Amino acid sequence: MSDPCPCCSGSEYSLCCQPWLDGVAFPPSPEALMRSRYTAYARQDAGYLIDTWHPSCDAERFRTSLEQSFAVTKWLSLHIIITEVPGDNSEGFVTFCARFSENQQESFIHERSRFLRLEQRWYYIDGTYPETGRNDRCPCGSGKKFKKCCG
Repeated sequence: MSDPCPCCSGSEYSLCCQPWLDGVAFPPSPEALMRSRYTAYARQDAGYLIDTWHPSCDAERFRTSLEQSFAVTKWLSLHIIITEVPGDNSEGFVTFCARFSENQQESFIHERSRFLRLEQRWYYIDGTYPETGRNDRCPCGSGKKFKKCCG
């Protein structure tokens, strides 16, 4: 029996993100790629992260900063808020909240990531950061107001 997958899917790692990180298969959707990239951060796999950035991003230039961040960052949880794959299935979006600890201080990322499909494979291209009002529900999925949770 395998450990739980770091992506918080509820599945075992061997049945979830491991085949993608091992290069046995490619994630079939933007959400699957998002989950596998989160797992790569949690497992400190800079190579996978670089390989899954869109080729136009020249992601190899991020290798040193990624590897340096691994020493001080621990990924705690991933909450997928919404997944969108509109139109012709060539572009997709995943809005998520990821909690992490950096230098023993907890924080989170709330992002709407954009993914592009190129030759039947999904790649991360960029993301935007949605505004969260103090009285909005917290993007972490707790159900609490942002100001009483992560705000």
